[in-house]
Amino acid sequence: MVAFLMTQDEAGLFFVAVAYGLGFSGIVPAYVLAIRELFPAAEAAWRVPSTLFLSLSGMAVGAWLAGWLHDRFGNYALAWEVGIIANLAAIALVGWCVLRQRR
Repeated sequence: MVAFLMTQDEAGLFFVAVAYGLGFSGIVPAYVLAIRELFPAAEAAWRVPSTLFLSLSGMAVGAWLAGWLHDRFGNYALAWEVGIIANLAAIALVGWCVLRQRR
């Protein structure tokens, strides 16, 4: 995501977008695999749809927020900075959950 902030031309934007998209394309299927690994199969009927709904809703809200910030400030840099901060917060939350689980 930081590469988007450093891109200054259209060719660089397309290159970064392709690289980001290739890495990002495996996230949603990975959620299903992680749920299957970590929880009993009997719980998959509610865990998979709940996870997909929440994760895809978060992606939709993030895209809407980026558009709103662009309309408000006329620049996507702030939207990317907010996205980076939100991802760092999510990583911290996951780290906290992992540490809590190990105790």
